[in-house]
Amino acid sequence: MPDDSPVRTILRMRAREGCAEEFERAWRSAAAHISRVPGSLRQELIRDVDDPRTFLIVSDWADSAALEAFGPSAARERLTAALRDLRESGEKATYEVLETVLGAGPRIRVDVTVTVAEGEEEAYERAYLKVAERMRGTPGHVREELLREPGTGTYHIFAEWEDEASFNAWTDDQAHLDQTAPLIQYICENFKRTTYHIAARPEDDLPVAAQASVTARPRPRAQPQPQPQPQPQPTPRPVVQEGSTVDRSTDVLVVGAGPAGLTAAIELARRGVPCRLIEKRPDGNVAADKAIGVQCRTMEIWENIGVAREAMDLGVWLHGQTVYVNGQQTHQVDWDLPELPFAHVGLPQYETERILENCLASHGVRVERGHELQAFTQDADGVTAQVLRPDGSVETVRSQYLVGTDGAHSTVRQSLGLTFEGGMGMFPQLFMLGDVDLDWSMPEGHLLRFIQVEDEEMRGMLVCVPLRGPGRYRVATLAPPRLQAEIGSGAIPPGFSQEYDPPTLADIQAVLDQLAPAGTTASNLRWSSIFRIKHGIVDRYQVGRVFVAGDAAHLHPPAGGQGMNTGIQDAWNLGWKLALAVRGAAAPGLLDSYEAERRPAGKAIVDRAVKIAFTDEMDMDDEREQFMLEMQMTLSYAGSPLVGSSGDLFDGGPQPGDRAPDVRDLSRFGVGHQVRLFELTRGTAHTLLVYADGSTGGDEYAGFEKLAEKVRGSVNIYVVASPDATVPGALDLPVLRDASGAFRGAYGLRGTGAYLIRPDGHVGFRSSPVAAAALDEHLARIFA
Repeated sequence: MPDDSPVRTILRMRAREGCAEEFERAWRSAAAHISRVPGSLRQELIRDVDDPRTFLIVSDWADSAALEAFGPSAARERLTAALRDLRESGEKATYEVLETVLGAGPRIRVDVTVTVAEGEEEAYERAYLKVAERMRGTPGHVREELLREPGTGTYHIFAEWEDEASFNAWTDDQAHLDQTAPLIQYICENFKRTTYHIAARPEDDLPVAAQASVTARPRPRAQPQPQPQPQPQPTPRPVVQEGSTVDRSTDVLVVGAGPAGLTAAIELARRGVPCRLIEKRPDGNVAADKAIGVQCRTMEIWENIGVAREAMDLGVWLHGQTVYVNGQQTHQVDWDLPELPFAHVGLPQYETERILENCLASHGVRVERGHELQAFTQDADGVTAQVLRPDGSVETVRSQYLVGTDGAHSTVRQSLGLTFEGGMGMFPQLFMLGDVDLDWSMPEGHLLRFIQVEDEEMRGMLVCVPLRGPGRYRVATLAPPRLQAEIGSGAIPPGFSQEYDPPTLADIQAVLDQLAPAGTTASNLRWSSIFRIKHGIVDRYQVGRVFVAGDAAHLHPPAGGQGMNTGIQDAWNLGWKLALAVRGAAAPGLLDSYEAERRPAGKAIVDRAVKIAFTDEMDMDDEREQFMLEMQMTLSYAGSPLVGSSGDLFDGGPQPGDRAPDVRDLSRFGVGHQVRLFELTRGTAHTLLVYADGSTGGDEYAGFEKLAEKVRGSVNIYVVASPDATVPGALDLPVLRDASGAFRGAYGLRGTGAYLIRPDGHVGFRSSPVAAAALDEHLARIFA
C-alpha cells in the first residue's frame, strides 16, 4: 500500500451483556480525543441492527505513518482503557481507501413571503414566534429570521436548512402541519415560497472563532420582547500586539464551559443575544469525579429549556436516603413527592455537560475549546479580553459584558481581585472516589450513608450513590492510610491526579468491610480518584461589567451536588437580566440584583453544606422540609430590590421572591387535556397571571385589557378564572379556568389578584386586589 494513501481501520467489538449503552458513551468520550490526533480524519461508531451488542469502530487516517504513530499514543491507550472492561471480544482489520465520493448537497435558503390583512400584524408575529419555538430541533433546520417590509403587512421568513433533502423531508411530513397550524390562515391567504442554494458567504472564510460569533446572531426570539433602546457607541478597538488577531465583537463573552457557563450561554442564545463561550480544556469533560446529583429545581429549569426528557432518559431516579450510624439504621427518608413536577435524578456531570452543550448548539452557538482567557480590562462601555487560541495566537475580544464561570481556579476571579470571605476553607481529611458494582441487598435507588462515630467524633464515613446500571454505585469515603501518609495535608490537583497511584479495588473493599452490611463485595472498578474538600464564597459576584458564577464564586462540600446545581441557578438568574441589558431594555440597577439575590443564597447553601458535611445529614425534624431545602425548592429572593407586592388579601401563597409553584389542572377552551401552569410560564418572558372570580365585574375585565396593552411586548398576560367567574365573550385576553380551585389554593387568593412570574420562575410581584399603578412601578425597576 502506498505510504501516502489514506487508510481505514475497522475494529469489530461485542459489548458485554448490559454494557452496550455504556460502551457507546465510553467510545464517544475516547473518540473526542482521537479526533484531535494528527492524521486522524474520521472516527465513526456503527451498531449492528440485528445484534445491538456488536459494534464496528471505524477510523480513517491520512496515511499509514499517522496510524503507526497512533498505535503507542496516549489517545490509543485511552480508547483501550475505556472499552477494556466493557467488551467480550474484538478483532481488527486495516484497509487502503481507494475512492471516496462525498455528498454534495449544499445548504439552502428558503424565502417564504406572506402578506397579512391590515390590523393582523401583531397576531401574525405572535403566531410566528410560537411556530419558531416548535421548530427547534427539527433535523436539518439551521436557523431563521422574520423580516417585515416597512410600512406594510408583508413579511419574509428567511429559513436556512442543511440541504434540500432535509427541507423536502420536513415539508413532505404531515406532522409538520402541527407546527405551522397557527400560520395556516395567513399562508392560505397570500403566500409564496422560493428556494435558493447558498453559493458563498463571507463567514465561510473566517476563522472558526469568528464564525461562531457570526452564526450566533440571526436566531428567532422565543417570546415578544421590549423594543431596544439606543445603544451607547462602543469604544474604539485597542491596538493589538503584533502576531495577534482581532475577532469580531460579541455582546457577552462567557469563560468556562461547565454547567454554569453552558446555562448562561443557553439563556443568552435563546433570547437572540450574540455570545461566545470559550473553554481552555481542548476536550469535553471526561472526568468522572464530578457532581452526579441533579436536583428537583434544576430539573424544572431543564424542562423550561427543553432538556429534561434527555436527562431522565440517561439518568436514574434517586428515591430517597438511608443512613446507618455504627451499623444501625437511623433514617430512611422517602424522596418521592408526587406534588413536585420532578424528583431527584442521578446523572454524571459529563452527561450533564454533553446535554447542555447539544442544547446550546441547537441555538447556533458552539463551545470554542482550547481557547484560554489570558487577561481582560474593562471601561464604561465594555470589556476587552485577550484570548489564547489553540494555534498559539492571541485574539482580542470586545464584548459588552464578561461572565466568569471558569471553575475553582478561576482566572476571572483572580483578575478581579475577589477574595473568599474569611479565606477559602479546606477540610484536612483526604477522600477517595470510585465507580464500582456492589453486591448487596439494599433499597434500590437510595443514596446510602454509613457513618462510624466514636466518642462523638466521626471515625469513618461511606457514601454510595446509585448510577445507571445494575448494582452500580459511585462511592466516596476516606482515603486509605497509605495515601494519606504519602500526600499529607497539601492540596492536590483537580480531577484525576497523575502524581499518585489511584485507590485500588482492595482499598474500597477494606472500607466496605468496615462500614457496609456484612458480606458486601465490590467489583468492576471502572475508575478511582482522590480529592480534598474546599469551601468558601467570594466577597462580590460583580465588578462593573464582569460577573462570576458557579465554582468561580463559591465552593461546596460535595453533598447532594450543591455546587453544580447552585452554579446552574446563578446562570439562570443572571441570563435573562443580561439579555435585557444587552438590548438596552434593562432599568438602571437591574444587573445589581444578581449579586443581591444570588450571593445570600450561595452563602446560605455553602454554610449549611459545611455544617452537615460530617453528620448524618438529618438536622431537621421535618424530613420533607429538609428535602425541599436541599433541593433548593424553598430558596427565596425575599428582600431583593427586584421583588414587591401590593395589598394583603392573601391566604398564604408564594411570597414575592419565592419559587412559583406549578398547578396541573387548568383548563382551556379548545385544548382536550389539562393545562399546567408551567406551560404558561415557560419561555424567556415575564408572565402576568390575573385571577378573576364570581365577584369580578365588567369594569375590572376592561382594566385587565388596559393592563395588557401596557405590558404587551415585555410580559405575557393570562386571565385565570374561577368556575363561577362570568368572563366577557369579547375579552381580548387568553383565559384559563381554575376548574378545581387548585390555582386559587396554591396562590392563596381570596378575590381578584395578580402574580408576576419572572423568567427564572420566581414571583417578582403580587397584588390583591389588582393594583395597576403598583405593577407599573415594579416593572419600571426591571425595564427601561
